[in-house]
Amino acid sequence: MKIVISVYAWLLVITGSTIVMAQGIPPNKYGLPVVDNITLYRQLVATDSSQALVDLRTFIPGIKLDIRYATRNNFMHRKLYPHPYAYLRRAAAETLKEIQATLNKNGLGLLIFDAYRPYRVTEKMWEEIGDDRYVADPKKGSGHNRGVTVDLTLINLRTGKPVRMPSGYDDFTEKAHYTYLACDAEALNNRTMLRAIMEEYGFKAFETEWWHFFLKDYEKYPLMDIDPRDL
Repeated sequence: MKIVISVYAWLLVITGSTIVMAQGIPPNKYGLPVVDNITLYRQLVATDSSQALVDLRTFIPGIKLDIRYATRNNFMHRKLYPHPYAYLRRAAAETLKEIQATLNKNGLGLLIFDAYRPYRVTEKMWEEIGDDRYVADPKKGSGHNRGVTVDLTLINLRTGKPVRMPSGYDDFTEKAHYTYLACDAEALNNRTMLRAIMEEYGFKAFETEWWHFFLKDYEKYPLMDIDPRDL
């Protein structure tokens, strides 16, 4: 069930038991409400502090980044971000902080590939790939655009290197799927361990990308298309 009341004033979206309220968010060309300027974002945060984006680099001790979209080392073969940033909504960031602390006790840590992604970048990715097993359809938007989806892997704290996984990041083949079993036991165990701890703390896995996790209540956070440099 979805009810929209005055998209130019107050927006009320009801999906099951999830209620999202945002102030002054006009729809885009697909009819989706997208926070596309810093003023709207600040109004939203003033109404609900949980909507704030948090810089993972300063919020989570020891977090490591490998933001491929700030380089040419990605499936698009061009820079999509102006610099290597990693932001998430506060609830997602706080949960990752707990996960990091638990992993550290076992000699492991988190390596972030991607977090909040501006909506405009999702549009560019869709133009290139057009396959919703791997990139989000702009007609629906992405959990990355909502700031509650994260792409990540585990690192060994002793070596500082990522652990072995069945595929590399953004491998758009069956090797990235959870149904893929034709790899060594170490990679399978690491994939299982990552999924287990992420789900234990409330994230959900995406079946075709072992690195991709999102909060279950993602719909309470509106899509965004703001530049993190403005935060």
